[in-house]
Amino acid sequence: MKIGIIGDGAIGRYVSQKLTEKALTPSVRLVRPARLKAAKDCKIPQVGHVGDLPGDISLMIDCAGHSALLEHGPSILKRGISLISVSLGALADKELEQRLTVTAKEGGAQLHLATGAIGALDCLQAARVGGLSSVTYVGRKPPKGWQGSKAEETLDLSNLEEPAVHFHGSARDAAMNYPKNANVAAAVAIAGIGFDETAVQLIADPSVTANIHEINAVGEFGQFHFRIEGKALPDNPKSSALAAMSVISSIERRNSLITI
Repeated sequence: MKIGIIGDGAIGRYVSQKLTEKALTPSVRLVRPARLKAAKDCKIPQVGHVGDLPGDISLMIDCAGHSALLEHGPSILKRGISLISVSLGALADKELEQRLTVTAKEGGAQLHLATGAIGALDCLQAARVGGLSSVTYVGRKPPKGWQGSKAEETLDLSNLEEPAVHFHGSARDAAMNYPKNANVAAAVAIAGIGFDETAVQLIADPSVTANIHEINAVGEFGQFHFRIEGKALPDNPKSSALAAMSVISSIERRNSLITI
């Protein structure tokens, strides 16, 4: 399998390192044309456009955020190259979701959304078959995990002394307004009852040190509550270590003869 990667941030570096350890070193990295010279010392060959990707690439991995999926996703899929992405929140944009669906069909490729920082999505997907009446996602992070987001418009994150809700609404609004923080909300929505019906609360909490994610779901199956306390990557408090790990897990499942 020849793999290409988009993004050289905290998640991209983690994924590259783990792939190298597993003898699956990426063959090429797709970067913005303006960064080609800055990245010329990188051991992985660099290209600036999807059209410049080698013809033998069979899988691309998007670790670069919503804008990268918007810019490159449709072209990659149309070329017949399957894509794994951590940018689940980008699909809150209905137009982009449609473009990705159409180009994947045209290219005979598949877009796989890595599960990211949350678990229990298999349970949620199964419960959807019988019918779900409500799904709520609550995301709780230390104040520094919300820096650079809309939370700063309503909260003094540097001096917060108690937990504070800074968003309450639908998963679609959360994903559109918190593109670097609400991919988990999008994952829950996609696995369950959709972006508009999934309720979301986002909380800045100075008493916690981990990123805490909770799902509450009720349906014909019964009800469940799931909670996970995840560590961020050392390089970026906004990037979940489990999100990066889920990319590697997705690749391993593609290569496995027996999978769960």
